[in-house]
Amino acid sequence: MPILLSRVFLPILLLLSVSLSAEQATTIKVTNAEVRQPMQGRSVTAGYLTLHNTSEQSKSLIAVTTEAFQRIELHQHSHKNGVMRMEQVDAINIAAQSEVNLTPGGLHLMLFEPKTKLALGDSIIMQLTFSDQQVISISVPIVALPKR
Repeated sequence: MPILLSRVFLPILLLLSVSLSAEQATTIKVTNAEVRQPMQGRSVTAGYLTLHNTSEQSKSLIAVTTEAFQRIELHQHSHKNGVMRMEQVDAINIAAQSEVNLTPGGLHLMLFEPKTKLALGDSIIMQLTFSDQQVISISVPIVALPKR
């Protein structure tokens, strides 16, 4: 009986496991990712991207890491009493079947203390961690600051 169980149920469990992993891996898509090249003499810069949640459940981005910077924080700009402020947030929520844009003047990534000199056209690898423990690795290009 144990041999029968292992021959029948073990493959089914493996298929279910692979299927669940594939489903989880495809529920968040990332587009338009970029990190601005740090200004000369500065140790902080910003990153932007769009998160697409294709699942039926809301998700939250709870952490971003990379080998290229000492740390990354999730930030937002807000207006309080006529003053624009930037503050760290614990998570960025993405409703089911929707997208969230991290853009200048809104939600964004703050990247602190680059570990190496980053040139235009370079790319860094980031790991995005979500509230359901899903982790996505993305390649993000280093771009120039926009001219004003």
